[in-house]
Amino acid sequence: MLLRSTLIYAPAILFTRLSALLLLVIATRLIDQTEYGLLALVVTVGELTDSAVTNWLRIALLRLGGKGEISRGSLALAARVLAVTTLVGLVVSAVASGLVVPERWAEFAAAVCVYLIVGAVSRFALTVLQMQQRHGAYSLLEFVRAALQLVLPVVAVMLAPHSFLVVSLASSAATLLAGLVGLRLALPRTVAGPARFTHGELFALGIPLIALAIVSFGLNSVERVLLKLYYDAGAVAVFAAAYALARQPIDTIANAINMGGFPEMVSRFDREGPAAAAAFLSHQMSLLARLSFPVAALLVALSTDIADLLLPHDYLGPVGQLFPLIAVAVMASNFSTFVFQNVIHAHKRPWLLLIVGAPGSIVTVVLSFLVIPHLAEVGAAVALAGGMLASLASAIVVSRMLTPIPVDWRGLATSVGIAVATGVSAYIASTLLGGAWSLFKLAAGGTTGGLVFLGLTALNYPDETRAFAGKVRARIGFA
Repeated sequence: MLLRSTLIYAPAILFTRLSALLLLVIATRLIDQTEYGLLALVVTVGELTDSAVTNWLRIALLRLGGKGEISRGSLALAARVLAVTTLVGLVVSAVASGLVVPERWAEFAAAVCVYLIVGAVSRFALTVLQMQQRHGAYSLLEFVRAALQLVLPVVAVMLAPHSFLVVSLASSAATLLAGLVGLRLALPRTVAGPARFTHGELFALGIPLIALAIVSFGLNSVERVLLKLYYDAGAVAVFAAAYALARQPIDTIANAINMGGFPEMVSRFDREGPAAAAAFLSHQMSLLARLSFPVAALLVALSTDIADLLLPHDYLGPVGQLFPLIAVAVMASNFSTFVFQNVIHAHKRPWLLLIVGAPGSIVTVVLSFLVIPHLAEVGAAVALAGGMLASLASAIVVSRMLTPIPVDWRGLATSVGIAVATGVSAYIASTLLGGAWSLFKLAAGGTTGGLVFLGLTALNYPDETRAFAGKVRARIGFA
């Protein structure tokens, strides 16, 4: 089931990430580095505020609202709460904008506020589709959003190459259009009936998640803010570009696995108990390692070629140091969020997430103040990696207090070995081409590493490889 849901969600998520990657390549070449840095800060402040005012509602709805037939009463209650929390978020983001970008407060605040409003609409629509188990509609909607978020911002860049605000508003327009389409698809399939939960039950899950988002400010955002304060928006642009390139492929896999895995995990927890949910999460952990470790290894091995091909020369400086640190941070974050923190959600003990988030946030803030003034972008990556590893450690400890997840140590070791072989072979193949064009080096390294990964995976997991190949053939219509 987990592999099937991963294959369903992966294409849409992959297309979304590819769209973001293409926009990165275009935007870094067509707009000023400072403007791109401000655009990245809009996303940073927007995501931080969004996690506190709307993202918690998605988790709470998935945990309380059930799946399949969703009552209109449940959605009406959630929509009212969403409207109020979004208004609060607008006020918070306006104040934060004045602190982060005081020299261009009005433009920055407008961009962040619009980001929040359209994000709330889109997230609500996607959550309803996910609750309804309408995987195909969800994927279609993500395809639409990804296409629009590439086309509209590119048009905006061509019309106003010196304004991050225009590009940000164009991206928000794409999100809004996709969200409205999603609501049109989701709402007719709801059924009449009262809410399956009360305001009290919703906030009992939600308030700790809101508190966690505030506590996690240091873990998820402080390094970019301090880069802006210690240096300028140009330094943020370099870090954000490297972060996007190193993060997207790893996150694509993790999100595809968890998108269908989370609802199934909580359903098993409710039907069969904690042991069944833990066994499911053990399988999810193994699949996450098996697929994401080799991708991370490829990114590290080919980091210079990737950046040289996709980024302007002004962005290339520390990329060889940034990629490994960012890859470690993203993998630690994914294992913490999509494996160990899921135990806390299953037990409906969201206050424990504060214990998970606080150590990582403290570590990131402390490291940021210590290393960013001296190491700039590399310091930001060091702080981020340190914080994410601390958060992962605390997530493991807390989850074991509730329901220990069986760890397939042999499988993890095998995944590490395959990843190392994949990365080393890719690096050697790329290096052998010497001063060739980066595209050729990247193609050689990627192909060699990919073949090594597929060969070693088939050798170590023959039955699962055949099952995976059969599902892939079925998905593309050849079986």
